[in-house]
Amino acid sequence: MNYILFDGTVRNALLPFTFTRPVADIRVGILTIREKWEKYLGTTTTTLTEEYLMEKYPMVEMEQNVMINASFLPNPILIEMVQNLESNQAIILGDEIIAFYTNDTQEEVNFDDYDVVYYEGEVLRIENTWDIFAKNDVALREDFDLLTEDRTSQPIPKSVNVIASENIFIEEGAKLEFVTLNASTGPIYIGKNAEIMEGSVIRGPFALCESGRVKLASKVYGATTVGPHSVIGGEVSNSVLFGYSNKGHDGFLGNSVLGEWCNIGADSNNSNLKNNYEEVRLWSYETEGFARTGLQFCGLMMGDHSKCGINTMFNTGTVVGVSTNIFGAGFPRNFVPSFSWGGASGFTTYLTSKAFQTAKIVMARRNVAFLEEDAKILEHVFEETKKYRKE
Repeated sequence: MNYILFDGTVRNALLPFTFTRPVADIRVGILTIREKWEKYLGTTTTTLTEEYLMEKYPMVEMEQNVMINASFLPNPILIEMVQNLESNQAIILGDEIIAFYTNDTQEEVNFDDYDVVYYEGEVLRIENTWDIFAKNDVALREDFDLLTEDRTSQPIPKSVNVIASENIFIEEGAKLEFVTLNASTGPIYIGKNAEIMEGSVIRGPFALCESGRVKLASKVYGATTVGPHSVIGGEVSNSVLFGYSNKGHDGFLGNSVLGEWCNIGADSNNSNLKNNYEEVRLWSYETEGFARTGLQFCGLMMGDHSKCGINTMFNTGTVVGVSTNIFGAGFPRNFVPSFSWGGASGFTTYLTSKAFQTAKIVMARRNVAFLEEDAKILEHVFEETKKYRKE
């Protein structure tokens, strides 16, 4: 069977992260949503997403296809239902389509003609940017069970101070000595070739993905995910770094999400709680206003390729777009549009020619090429977000 993950109705609610990727490639827990589905299904998937993303994330259509709403995270019950779908059947939860079976001869899908199978179990769904960190605890625990089932961890080094060792899994090539791991509050997963440096104290649930690093004497609270090739240091709490991003120095990052190729300058901090303890409102690209999150704790949402200088201060509930560069004294406003250059004293436009030059240098340091398809995506984002910049 051919499985295709589609963005569904939530794409705009997940901006700025979906400016540069399909919903399926958001990381929550240990794995991306795509990796979760592929692990459960035992096969690869392709994507139905925005046209400008499809050169990098193409769709492969075959005679028989199962379309899956990528905002829903898989679980064993849902997987069984998806695998048992027959032609012209759809799985529905409330008013939302979770999955449906179609064929390449259908020019359009009319769900009135479908045999509906109702899903009535529990399911995790990522509907808003803040769900990525708010639901990371549950997603991380589920991924830990999925990845470690019937497998044996590498031994925990004798120098490690450990609590609840049965909840710790270490992949081959990982390095850690003279650190404290407390997995009594949730599992701790240490990926292949990852490193936790001396003096660090980590409380689960926590995931350090392949080739990730935790710098000397870091303090980490769950539920935190450090994506592949990412680096953290200082104090981090309930945050998700998608991959290839750095927060390598002292300073606080809490209840936050960083996309890929982000860099947080030394001694930078974000607030995750308002002084009056009221609910945090967060900029929404969907409504072009500030949305109610229902959360008391909510920090920084930063899109791909964005960076901030040393001692940057972010207000509670700040949204930073793609390819921004923030620096200087004071608090920048709590919505910074994509391709902005500056800080609290004002912003100018960060031209794509300069942004691309930096991206090439940054990515080359990790032996990753900045491709023409990447440039086309960012050019599209630049044009799409012009209305938010004062140019």
